Amino acid sequence: MTITDNEFTDIPTPSGPMRTYVFRPTAPGRYPGLLLYSEIFQVTGPIRRTAALLAGHGFVVAVPEIYHEFEPAGTVLPYDTAGAERGNALKTTKPVAGYDADSRAALEYLRAHPQGTGRTGVIGICIGGHLAFRAAMNPGVAAGVCFYATDIHKRGLGQGMNDNSLDRVAEIKGELLMIWGRQDPHVPAEGRAKIHAALAAAGTHFTWHEFNGAHAFLRDEGARYDPELALQCYGLALGLFRRKLGEGDWRATATGGPSETRH
Repeated sequence: MTITDNEFTDIPTPSGPMRTYVFRPTAPGRYPGLLLYSEIFQVTGPIRRTAALLAGHGFVVAVPEIYHEFEPAGTVLPYDTAGAERGNALKTTKPVAGYDADSRAALEYLRAHPQGTGRTGVIGICIGGHLAFRAAMNPGVAAGVCFYATDIHKRGLGQGMNDNSLDRVAEIKGELLMIWGRQDPHVPAEGRAKIHAALAAAGTHFTWHEFNGAHAFLRDEGARYDPELALQCYGLALGLFRRKLGEGDWRATATGGPSETRH
């Protein structure tokens, strides 16, 4: 379906307004909401194209700037050494509590969106995979997709680099899809095993996929992009979201609720 991809809103958070880009179907109706977390470079062209793909399959997608406290609204860090250094520095400057407050605010926005159904899922890439993992701990999140989530195994997120993500796994009540690249040096085999063991011990409902892919294989820029693998993984993600969040395009009734028919 066709989408609107030129909207943004500044969501209030305890640390200031969080610029958030909104991608949604143009067809009238109501759609489940997805919170999409970017890589350390914020809302780049590849992230916008991922958001557009998700929206085109019938979702209202919110993409926040993860470093809104530190960078002017609209800042996109380049895919180069300087951009990576800046993004990695901010990753461990921002307190974990700030990331968590952001996710609560973004999920509240999606649940109240006039074109939303109130159902929500989360998805993220790289650091965004870790942020989606933590966002899935919020009540009401029915599904989460984490692409090669960094730093979970070594507790390396946020100020002090001592996050408690592994300790809070039992708080994840929805279903997770965890996707990894075996050739990703940021999350080696022993790190993946540690995360898998924590999920299994907590009784989390999750699916686990390891592919022969490098870090950033989903990003449609650069030498590591694997388009065939990306297409396969998008299919897995969309399948989970459709199953857990329900179909979109509910016809709005006069009272704002879903009608008896869908198409």
